Amino acid sequence: MKKQKTKFLCQQCGYESVQWLGKCPSCGVWNSFAEEKFSTPIKTSFPTRQLTGFSSKVLKLQDISVKEFLRYQTSIKEFDNMLGGGVVPGSLILLGGAPGIGKSTLMLHVSDALSDKGTVLYISGEESLFQIKSRAERLKVRKDNIFLASETNLQNIIDAINKIEPKFIVVDSIQTTYHPELSSAPGTVGQVRETAAELLRIAKSKNITVFLLGHVTKEGDLAGPRVLEHIVDTVLYFENERQHTYRILRAYKNRFGPTSEIGIFEMKSCGLSEVSNPSLIFLGERTINAAGNIVTVAMEGTRPLLLEVQALTARTAFGIPRRMVSGYDANRITIIIAVLEKRLDLPLEMQDVFVNIAGGVKIKETSADLAVACAIVSANSGFICPKDVIVFGEVGLAGEIRSIALVAERLFEAEKLGFKKAIIPNGNLKNLSYKGKINVIGAGTLEAAIKFLRN
Repeated sequence: MKKQKTKFLCQQCGYESVQWLGKCPSCGVWNSFAEEKFSTPIKTSFPTRQLTGFSSKVLKLQDISVKEFLRYQTSIKEFDNMLGGGVVPGSLILLGGAPGIGKSTLMLHVSDALSDKGTVLYISGEESLFQIKSRAERLKVRKDNIFLASETNLQNIIDAINKIEPKFIVVDSIQTTYHPELSSAPGTVGQVRETAAELLRIAKSKNITVFLLGHVTKEGDLAGPRVLEHIVDTVLYFENERQHTYRILRAYKNRFGPTSEIGIFEMKSCGLSEVSNPSLIFLGERTINAAGNIVTVAMEGTRPLLLEVQALTARTAFGIPRRMVSGYDANRITIIIAVLEKRLDLPLEMQDVFVNIAGGVKIKETSADLAVACAIVSANSGFICPKDVIVFGEVGLAGEIRSIALVAERLFEAEKLGFKKAIIPNGNLKNLSYKGKINVIGAGTLEAAIKFLRN
């Protein structure tokens, strides 16, 4: 016999409480607790049986043979690079993003590519078989090694897996799948945690690669992020919104590869197509004869990206000036503005400052500090930065320009797109391995870099 119990779970972080709380003590979110009922056996000496069993023998470390991961290559190069060279067998991969951004479209492309390596089982809890077939026809996915199922019950999904014995499984989505032994609604923290744990046991015990598609909350985070990110092996996330033509897919967690790689795709009528040269696309609509525009190079993993930094200053109509930022850390912008006011005597105390990274890319590193500072000075002073100059470097509080990493890779990428000069930190001039055609100029302070751009 089983006894019904009730507990309250935070729908953001999974924190458990015996009573309802207005604010979560763990993540600090208000009104996030929901009541969930679960059954426990009265006799606790016998544990409840799991739907899927998974265990391994105890072996010595020296007795285990080390073999190279046999990754499955897909025809999507951007996707393979993000995962570290391909899909690892037996891994659990979570793909998240805003509604309509292209998660199901991307997974149909991946399923089409992986069907040559083995059987693919595509399980959808949101669409019927005819709707999936219609999208597959539009994407020209016609492989006969892809099986479809419209199911949300985890027990029925496991039965289908045991019957078909696929090599790859796609679950669209994890929030619609429910465990039959839990009384809580699908999508709650308890259901997401248990269903993901069962699918993890399936992936490890049967050596099946499982792709989980996840929804996002209104704040833009994965629903139940702290619960899922500790269970899965890899977390992929579409960064920008569905209104953008170019979709940026970033790896936030990867046990079998780097976590700083990104993949750039373009949404077309025939589906998602990978972008081979994103720097050329991001600079394709660059405005040359306008103040406040300059180009920098940001590293996304091992890939250098040329991006246009745009700045605009205008006299404020309010008592407190606004600082609006898109694509860069707002706190860094505040620091750079303070350095410009203090070290260069730039009158920005009554100016609204707007900074934008064109193309919807979010720069995670501090190497674009110098480009942001130069763009703000250019917008405020009215001079136009030369179109063939590229700048990068970190700006310190004293107005100095600090060294950054991977300078040679950045310069080689800038040379491919026709840039003639580059302003880099003085510290990077020592032991610089770049021997290309770009005229490299070192700058020790922000004032020296601005003086070169003015001349």
